[in-house]
Amino acid sequence: MPELRASALVDAPVPVVAGALLDTSLIAGFGVGVPGPLLCLGDVLTGPFGVRLTVTRADLSGVSAAGDFLELHTDLVTTGAGTMVVDRVSWTSVRGVVGRFADVAVGRGMALRVLEKRSALLARRCEELRAARVVVGAAIVRGGRLLAQQRSFPESHAGQWELPGGRVEPGEKPADALVRECVEELGVPVVVGEQVGPDVPLKKDLVLRIFAAELAGGEPEALEHNAVRWFTAGELPGLDWLPADRVLVPALQDLLN
Repeated sequence: MPELRASALVDAPVPVVAGALLDTSLIAGFGVGVPGPLLCLGDVLTGPFGVRLTVTRADLSGVSAAGDFLELHTDLVTTGAGTMVVDRVSWTSVRGVVGRFADVAVGRGMALRVLEKRSALLARRCEELRAARVVVGAAIVRGGRLLAQQRSFPESHAGQWELPGGRVEPGEKPADALVRECVEELGVPVVVGEQVGPDVPLKKDLVLRIFAAELAGGEPEALEHNAVRWFTAGELPGLDWLPADRVLVPALQDLLN
């Protein structure tokens, strides 16, 4: 199976680059059909000539998608100067002289042009996300279960699940904002830990950033939502999550496991 590799250094930390890779606007411009604004594990991407690829990885290590005769992999490596983005494209070629010619003259040239353009778009998107406003969320774990809350509004999202949290106010530190939001939404204080998963793009200038957290006392209540519940790692994929929270399910499962 022929393979093409390309790499580029991006001046941004891994969580920012991993989040930018989730933004489907980076690939939609190449004639790729996408199911929504964010890449999610299990999504099916469609392309010219009947190409169908299933997303098999979308986390801090990068993104992968595979189909019957084509595989795409983007791996992220932390360096002292930023994040190294390593792209790998492999495909099944037609046998014979014609097939080898198509690989060299058409397939490889086209793939290189696409990767170069995508690399420029990725760097630009990372710049936007580094300067974006932040919405924080709490991955509160207790006894091997994760706390989630069910939305009551707006009507378009009523009944869906999300992690507790909210916007960071000007001059406020993300950890302080998260403590404040958990008191407002759940009536309990929390101790904030490390970031979980990538920065998830919500808008051009807004990202969702999740932190691990532990209860510092009290029992959570649904003060602003329909309900709060504790879920095991195996239950997370089956929940009707808000789109941005659904992207983080693999990272949340890793946290629980």
